[in-house]
Amino acid sequence: MKAISELNLPEDVRYTDDHEWAKNSGDAVRIGISDYAQDQLGDIVFVELPEVGSTFDKGEEFGTVESVKAVSELYMPMGGEVTAINESLADAPELVNSDPYDGGWMIEIKASDPAEMEAMKSKADYLEMLKG
Repeated sequence: MKAISELNLPEDVRYTDDHEWAKNSGDAVRIGISDYAQDQLGDIVFVELPEVGSTFDKGEEFGTVESVKAVSELYMPMGGEVTAINESLADAPELVNSDPYDGGWMIEIKASDPAEMEAMKSKADYLEMLKG
């Protein structure tokens, strides 16, 4: 397990209490799990993602991530319609471990309320939460 100081937590993403992240990517919002979450889960062996066109409200479960330790639910950091899924994760779920913010992103959505991103935690707020 990584020490808090070793975590990769980019400044340009927002974080949730459930350890998902969201980042503006043009007209879309890209979503995945944080470096902390992937580190806690251990080696990820499978990621179940929704179909493009699915819509979810903030806080709804949109998929699961399976590691050698456990299966964990994935929760929407904000509401919206899924416009893309990371097809690479079907064959290489370990990308979530090695590159959680770029190669290991999970879904892109068209946000139903872009202001929901402002309610998420900044890097500093997320770090404070992790330190307890």
